[in-house]
Amino acid sequence: MGETKIAAYTISLGCPKNTVDTEGLLAALGPGLVPVDRPEAADLVLINTCGFIRPAVEESLAAVLECVEDIKALEPRPVLAVVGCLVSRYGPDLAREIPEVDIWLPTSELERWPALAARALGLEGLGPALPRRVSTGPAHAYLKISEGCSHSCRFCTIPSIRGPLKSRDPDQLVLEARQVLDTGVSELVVIGQDVTAYGRDWDEKDALPGLLDRVLGLSGLSRLRLMYLYPAGLTKGLLDFLARCGGPLVPYFDVPLQHAHPEILAAMGRPFARDPARAVDAIRERFPDAALRSTFIVGYPGETEAHFRALAGFVERVGFHHLGAFVYHPEQGTPAAALPDQVPERVKQERLAAIMGLQAGISQGIMAGYVGRDLDLLVEAAHPEWPGLFTARAWFQAPEVDGLTYVSGPGLAAGRMVRARMEEAKTYDLVALA
Repeated sequence: MGETKIAAYTISLGCPKNTVDTEGLLAALGPGLVPVDRPEAADLVLINTCGFIRPAVEESLAAVLECVEDIKALEPRPVLAVVGCLVSRYGPDLAREIPEVDIWLPTSELERWPALAARALGLEGLGPALPRRVSTGPAHAYLKISEGCSHSCRFCTIPSIRGPLKSRDPDQLVLEARQVLDTGVSELVVIGQDVTAYGRDWDEKDALPGLLDRVLGLSGLSRLRLMYLYPAGLTKGLLDFLARCGGPLVPYFDVPLQHAHPEILAAMGRPFARDPARAVDAIRERFPDAALRSTFIVGYPGETEAHFRALAGFVERVGFHHLGAFVYHPEQGTPAAALPDQVPERVKQERLAAIMGLQAGISQGIMAGYVGRDLDLLVEAAHPEWPGLFTARAWFQAPEVDGLTYVSGPGLAAGRMVRARMEEAKTYDLVALA
């Protein structure tokens, strides 16, 4: 049965942690998996959903309903499987409202997937699982080191959706990293809800350095990047360890601060409710040229104009390479949804536009500083519209969330590292010649 062909159409929504889950689900279908690019050609339609905030819920629901519409008249009809965070959050209600879905699977029950998929497809069983079916191309892949979160941020639904922190076994992670690198991938991006919390559920304070030590020693690794570093976890010991690592670890720090004013941070229940400048200063003390990325929420309940001005001033002073900002959404079941002094939607949108306008100027200035310099670029893919042009990333550009470098020249290919001269700066992107 391992060679049974299964044509699968896949949609993976939300964060890179979902991407890793999707890759595992696809691998469990065995070597007979054949990806297709439209649901009408599939035996199986798999949608991995996000349910973190209202816009993500709406996007996930729209994807499910669109696929229902696309396949409803087909005979035989593909199996429709909906998995992930949306199911964890609203599963019973969804099953009643959308009976056309054959499999509903929350994140806490993904181990049931092979049996459920085999039964729905009418198979006696599925072939042996592949190590992981990497879907992000030849340049980079994600390494998810933990599940869930044990913080108590008052705006966040993640603990209720994915449960408390559960660190993955280091031996399994090193094996997985080895298998991914063996496919030709050269950059690993380490992810978790809070990467700095790795091993805390075992009361093991040096678990993350121990894991990174082993992964950094793997052959074939050109870059290692850490994402989702909570400021409270950036201890002196961890920063000192990272400073000793050297390459292939890149000095890129993704620190989700969420706000800069201590009153709003305290109201959010953040695990780091003091002056966030301390975390920035601690990083730059050891990594003077570090690329900093952060995310901020504007319009949190009780955020005054003075609070927002403090946030904008902080963004201007720090000079983040990259910044994401989002308006606050009162999510059902979170403590923040019941707080007084909810900020009007119009004010939220005005503040979002202001903070992103400020960041655009900062980013353009930083990008302009690279013009004329030679940098190593990791080529991601050929540009779909311009022959001879490729998308690539410098060390300070993380996949999917940051800007790109557009490069042309001889010998370019996806997954290859090339040296190129930065010729032009855009607001968030660079243009280079190899």
